Amino acid sequence: MSELVSQAVTALNAKMDGQGLDGGPAKFVIADEGAIMIDENGAREGDEPAEVTLTAEAETFQSILEGDLDATAAFMQGKLSVDGDMGLAMKLAAVLG
Repeated sequence: MSELVSQAVTALNAKMDGQGLDGGPAKFVIADEGAIMIDENGAREGDEPAEVTLTAEAETFQSILEGDLDATAAFMQGKLSVDGDMGLAMKLAAVLG
């Protein structure tokens, strides 16, 4: 697991405060780094099938996670791609934001 993925898992679990994500699983693919699975149990490193997959470069993901870039804005700018359940993607964006 890359250092970025490890840090992201820790940060996401802190943001979710043990709540997890209803309706998942969701996957966030960070280009050249790895993937994070997010479900009702929280975030963890993994690359399994998901209801929605969000893909971004490491810099974009970091900006979203740190609150410097809104996930919806990243999607509209073409920096974040979404494949699958758009409703679940919106729930995930709320968790990230």
